[in-house]
Amino acid sequence: MERQTDSLVIGAGPAGLAAAACLSKRGVPFVVVEKEASLGASWRRHYDRLHLHTDKGHSALPYLDFPTGTARYPSRDEVVVYLEQYASYFGIAPDLAEHVDSVCYRDREWITTTSAGQVYRSKQVVVATGRNAVPHSPQWPGQEQFRGRIVHSSEYRNGAAFRGQDVLVVGLGNSAGEIAIDLCEHGARVAVAVRGAVNVIPREILGLPVLAVAIALSRLPARVADVLAAPLIRLTVGDISELGLRKLPIGPIAQIETTSKVPLIDTGVLELVRAGRIAVLGDVRSLQGETGVCFDDGVRRFDAMILATGFQPGLERFLEMGANVGTGRGQPPIKALGAEGLYFCGFRVSPTGMLRDIGIEARWIAEDIAAGRRHCC
Repeated sequence: MERQTDSLVIGAGPAGLAAAACLSKRGVPFVVVEKEASLGASWRRHYDRLHLHTDKGHSALPYLDFPTGTARYPSRDEVVVYLEQYASYFGIAPDLAEHVDSVCYRDREWITTTSAGQVYRSKQVVVATGRNAVPHSPQWPGQEQFRGRIVHSSEYRNGAAFRGQDVLVVGLGNSAGEIAIDLCEHGARVAVAVRGAVNVIPREILGLPVLAVAIALSRLPARVADVLAAPLIRLTVGDISELGLRKLPIGPIAQIETTSKVPLIDTGVLELVRAGRIAVLGDVRSLQGETGVCFDDGVRRFDAMILATGFQPGLERFLEMGANVGTGRGQPPIKALGAEGLYFCGFRVSPTGMLRDIGIEARWIAEDIAAGRRHCC
């Protein structure tokens, strides 16, 4: 079962759909393969409370805005509807339920095999499987004796099952913050375990989405932009050290550029910490007995732990050179060096917005592929 196409797009989430739409606009033949039974599958699995932390005006994919009536910060369900409409608008029909087993370069073409027994031969491959493909779940000494529930954020849906329980959220990224809020709203007693120093930024500054401010400052060096933004952030966020949090010595834009990690965008978690409804604890050192969690300052008891500890791209699972395409920060380049016709879309962490940058990358990739076709002809 072999199929020939000019370009193969792996993944039917926002990045894969954006790449496909941009290829379509430029008349480049393509096929999209998706391991799940539906497009946008990861969005369908996200926790119920999820909203974009970036506004819809800066989060739409190329050539199609969010529908009229969408909230300024779209909900999970609104994003799913938008992705479905986007695929329909551009006539994108992914080959679903085809898990890519391997991608390798042989005799000047890419050969991709899938779990369905299909073999795709293509001149180009656009990998759009994203940074969040494989959940990262740390292990601690004593974990085998712990009897409380340990759930990774990828499996968390809502806090209904944790009502009245003592729950520890491990991490303080954006998923951790929203999950902690959701648990509080469902009547859980919540604490967050914060391993190191953090940056916290508001979702809006003086009524403007923080992303608009970041875009306005994006032409400046990161440290200069952080200095200019610092007074506004202090005005809206306050002194986080008073809440038991340590601030990173670098600003949020420099943090993204040097670590590829996004600061916490506050959507209400700091208010709950100030109100005493969310406790801030240090790093987890080990687990003790059936319910004990050990910190530097002692042991506390929890009925459950939610691990908001991130993900890994997992490129090495199917890409022949997967372990070697990343930079020191784990971000593969948009166009792979030394691998003709290999592109990556949706892996770059940017202070100007992941979805916004996906659109920029998708346009660039499609134009580069189209230019190569023109050159060959």
